[in-house]
Amino acid sequence: MSYGEQIALRGHADIETVASAAVIEVRPTSDDQFLERLRAGDATAYEHLVAEHAGDIYALLFRLTSDSEEARDLTQETFLRAFQSVNRFRGDASLKTWIYRIAINQARNRWRWWRRRKRDVTVSLDATDDQRETPLAAMLPANDGLSPEQETLAKEREAQLRDALLSLRSSYREAVILRDVEGFSYEEIAETLQITLPAVKSRVHRSRLFLRQRLSKYLEAA
Repeated sequence: MSYGEQIALRGHADIETVASAAVIEVRPTSDDQFLERLRAGDATAYEHLVAEHAGDIYALLFRLTSDSEEARDLTQETFLRAFQSVNRFRGDASLKTWIYRIAINQARNRWRWWRRRKRDVTVSLDATDDQRETPLAAMLPANDGLSPEQETLAKEREAQLRDALLSLRSSYREAVILRDVEGFSYEEIAETLQITLPAVKSRVHRSRLFLRQRLSKYLEAA
């Protein structure tokens, strides 16, 4: 078993410890050199990889699943897969994009498992809508200076947004979260999901329209 696999199998608590550690040397200046260290099984390089990406990967997976336990398990599985397959990484995409792709694939595998058990009920977005599309960030309230009543409404809206995201077909959920939460460019999303640029734009657009419609009550009250 490689050192990287040992890190991944220690569990999410150790991943968080590594990710939050303050005394970690600066990331190597050359991505090629860093990749070579990973391929060589360099222990410090694996710790850098986890430190740099574990928090973001966990946050992504939590947004995709809305389940902290699932997100922890999938984060662990993501890094295990990364450690196992780093020698097959050709470097034609960024390391970040590659890790995000692994994370999304792990989530997809989990969704397929649940769907076989009729747990994944999603909504089709094939219908068109004339409403103005709105990024996810615009659907969430600012927390500053809210009254108790406004805070309650804000929490309700956030919960509704999570529910609405989970009701999206997974391919649409991935695209809109990568765009509006993770801040990926359309080109980066296309590379991560391995789909065309028009497909990315279509999925993000339809997702925004659907979410705006689902949250119209809370948007009007904001």
